[in-house]
Amino acid sequence: MTDSATQESDSVPEMTIVDPYTAALRNGQCAQDGVTNNHHHPVKSPSQPEGLHNGHELKIADGVEGEGLLESSMRLKPHEAQNYRKKALWASWLSIVVTLILAVAAFTVSFMRHSASAFGFAFEASLDVLSSVIVIWRYSNAAAVHSAHREYIACVILGIVFILSSLCILGKAIHNVAARMLPEVDDFLYSVSIVSGFMCAILAVTKFMLGRVLTSRALITDGFNSLVGSIMGFSILISAEVFKHHPDVWFLDGTIGILMGLIILAYGIKLLVDMVPRVKQTRNYERFE
Repeated sequence: MTDSATQESDSVPEMTIVDPYTAALRNGQCAQDGVTNNHHHPVKSPSQPEGLHNGHELKIADGVEGEGLLESSMRLKPHEAQNYRKKALWASWLSIVVTLILAVAAFTVSFMRHSASAFGFAFEASLDVLSSVIVIWRYSNAAAVHSAHREYIACVILGIVFILSSLCILGKAIHNVAARMLPEVDDFLYSVSIVSGFMCAILAVTKFMLGRVLTSRALITDGFNSLVGSIMGFSILISAEVFKHHPDVWFLDGTIGILMGLIILAYGIKLLVDMVPRVKQTRNYERFE
């Protein structure tokens, strides 16, 4: 009798406690792929002190990222995440149209007025177009709105694009300084500078806001790119105005181009250093492709 009872007690499956909130959240996020997640987070004890709340949230965020999801998956409801995803797509399409027009105008100014900073901005605007295309790819899949793996892949591509673009900007700026090429100042140059500076600043703020909500490094990187474009746009105006009154400071235009090229290069290298290991860590959790 004792052996029979022991065998029956051993055959009883162990009970698993599932956090209803986490299960519902995961179901809402992954329902489009029909995938269930077997990783469960521990249920928060009702008696847990409030002082540990922030630490508990941090652990949850780290655990979620380790399972292939961004921290935004713990804060946004499914319909909210999709709403912000659509806003990110609209902002990216608008950025492509605006920066493409600005890039053509800046390239025209660069070749007509021998402006290194105008060339740098034109290349920066072209880079903004590419980074917005990458962001569109990042959010093209509705089910992957919280996918950390997809996020990190987009950042790696952005890092490579940043490095290649910075080398072109640096090459042009250094050539202009070495050849002592003097920028020519006119109303067309002023117009391109002012419009470029303000438009890129607006795009940068929009991307930063969306990036913070979606905890998207790719969107924040795209916003940083627009911010650099805004700085370079205004730098055309500054360097041209300085050269107009102080011709002996002819090198300011090229120097600004070199500085912006180095900033873009450093940011691109940092992206690769940060994101390549994370791509490897999260590749086993990709469920959306």
